Amino acid sequence: MKYALFLGCNIPIRLKQYESSSRAVLQELGVTLVDIPEFNCCGYPLRNVDLKAFVLSAARNFALAEQQNLNMLVLCKCGYGTFRMAEHLMKENAALREEMNAVLAKEGLKYEGDVQVKHLLSVLFHDVGIEAISEKVTMPYENLKIATHYGCHALRPSKIVQFDDPVSPSLFDQLVEVTGAESIAWPSKLDCCGGPLLGTHDELSLDFTQKKLTDAKNAGANYVATGCTFCQVQFDTVQKTMGSERGLNHQLPSILYSQLLGLCMGIKKEALGLDSNEIDITGVEKFLAT
Repeated sequence: MKYALFLGCNIPIRLKQYESSSRAVLQELGVTLVDIPEFNCCGYPLRNVDLKAFVLSAARNFALAEQQNLNMLVLCKCGYGTFRMAEHLMKENAALREEMNAVLAKEGLKYEGDVQVKHLLSVLFHDVGIEAISEKVTMPYENLKIATHYGCHALRPSKIVQFDDPVSPSLFDQLVEVTGAESIAWPSKLDCCGGPLLGTHDELSLDFTQKKLTDAKNAGANYVATGCTFCQVQFDTVQKTMGSERGLNHQLPSILYSQLLGLCMGIKKEALGLDSNEIDITGVEKFLAT
């Protein structure tokens, strides 16, 4: 298994522990990652401003991966959803695809439509497999309750992203439970984290986040688990800010799935960046079976 790793814009700056923990886990599972320095932004920020610029940004990344005959592994679900949408638009509109290729040709690039875009969780579930992951879990969790947050861009529009059942997804839950933790049922499991509203409707954004965290806490969760850059920032960095701004004292730590999995595989917490989260998650170690 070999993939071109797409980090996007935010992970190298705001969430380095997502990269380090994912690399450590995937290496242990026999997955080879190839870095392509020429990768650019996925295009998401341009989506509602300039559709063609949005598609071109994605198409250039596709062409770079195709040039090395590699499929893409994406950590951010926003980036994953963006790539799947751009892929869909070019498949449905031959003229658009030709226009994108005319621009790419100036760099000696061409998008043929052969590259597959996969999210980290999809690679772990479908390509690596639950059984293979289970064999690498050396210290399963005991009595640990996790609230899985799927994220909007992985589930909708379902016909385009094709990540999991948009109404009753189970992929993430199964990945959590292979670690020995319990994936709990909770009311706002599939609701938005509030991240997309931050910066334009801040109070509403925080309302979304607060509701989700309260629901998860009331359902008995010890942690919220994420697999998306923006969702993790919202539940970690923004939640910490909320604590001071809204006087909340019921913080619920958010842990990246790669951190959760890596720890029970025996990977050192330094490689997983457990100390890098804004809200302390090192307490998860006490749930490991001894």
